Amino acid sequence: MSTFQAPKGTYDLIPPRSAVFLAVRDTIATQVRNAGYGYVETPGFEDVNLFARGVGESTDIVTKEMYTLTTKGGDQLALRPEGTASVLRAALQANLHKQGNLPVKLWYSGSYYRYERAQAGRYRHFSQVGAEAIGAEDPALDAELIILADQAYRALGLRQYRILLNSLGDKECRPVYREALQTFLRGLDLDEETLRRAEINPLRVLDDKRADVQKQLVDAPLLRDYLCDACKAYHEQVRELITAAGVVFEDDPKLVRGLDYYTRTTFEFVHDGLGSQSAVGGGGRYDGLSEMIGGPALPSVGWALGVDRTVLALEAEGVELDLPAATSVFAVALGEEARRILFGKVTELRRAGIAADFSFGGKGLKGSMKDANRSGARLALVAGERDLAEGVVQLKDMESGEQRAVALDGVLDAVRELLG
Repeated sequence: MSTFQAPKGTYDLIPPRSAVFLAVRDTIATQVRNAGYGYVETPGFEDVNLFARGVGESTDIVTKEMYTLTTKGGDQLALRPEGTASVLRAALQANLHKQGNLPVKLWYSGSYYRYERAQAGRYRHFSQVGAEAIGAEDPALDAELIILADQAYRALGLRQYRILLNSLGDKECRPVYREALQTFLRGLDLDEETLRRAEINPLRVLDDKRADVQKQLVDAPLLRDYLCDACKAYHEQVRELITAAGVVFEDDPKLVRGLDYYTRTTFEFVHDGLGSQSAVGGGGRYDGLSEMIGGPALPSVGWALGVDRTVLALEAEGVELDLPAATSVFAVALGEEARRILFGKVTELRRAGIAADFSFGGKGLKGSMKDANRSGARLALVAGERDLAEGVVQLKDMESGEQRAVALDGVLDAVRELLG
């Protein structure tokens, strides 16, 4: 055992479980790639002000959860706590919004960091796949992203999740609601920190998970009652489009995402099999974020789906993914000449696109066949001096136990035939 361990609240991804994480990422990525989203990758750390301005200074993410550092040159940086602000910054820096048709459609995958109380489903290092459509105000874009996320979860085999949907209004109607909500909150028995938050952004209080706070919010005014006609019409179009696509959702007038930049459409995917950490993904529209971080007006919408929590949801439902075999053929060489020849055959198989491995370390037949079993290989390629003298190798089906001799120059064709 090593002297060192992974930091508290983090985890190592190791086989075979890591294959499930890769499959989840690939399945989500397939949906967005098929819809015209291009891949973007951003640094693991950014200027701390990018998140303070975009995510919001009143959020727990900025006030309590960001990992910050000072460089030798005195710059203040933060490990990225979420992906949207970084992706939008990258798009603006590269002037993608000036290079052709809008929206700019991007997807990303990576690790994110928040200093939170470590527990199942809530880590200090976590993995997400996200998608952003930048530069267009269109309810069809909002609907497209909700549908793509739904398709991704269904493609993985998940069924026991719910989609919560709400509208947070815009700069025209939200100020009226903000004032009404602040007036309501000032009359509650809240601690000083929560009251301070209510003055900065009262919607954040609606997202407070503490039971004693939630009890007092039962009669809080609802934003849907303050939406302007334009926001109501926009929201109804989103609802109609996803309904027509067969996506089932629940209207949740109290849904507030944990980031300050959301406007209008907001949604969350929740799985009741995960306990208190039920959200597996979510997102919404953020029409003012570009201007918050110094860019032009670029109405945008996006989501991020948690890979970690999606894996937990799969486990909660007992869903086992159909994972490709890490190794299809395992070569067992008995003797130096067999090692040289079979190593060449393994290389030949790999070049042909067949997953193949080799028994390293000079083990005997028994130990090498144990390695072949552990690898999960469908076929074993076995050869000793007698086989080579006859110009053949033994090809064994690890499932049926059947074995036959194959000419050295016919190994690739024989393997292809047996693997189908």
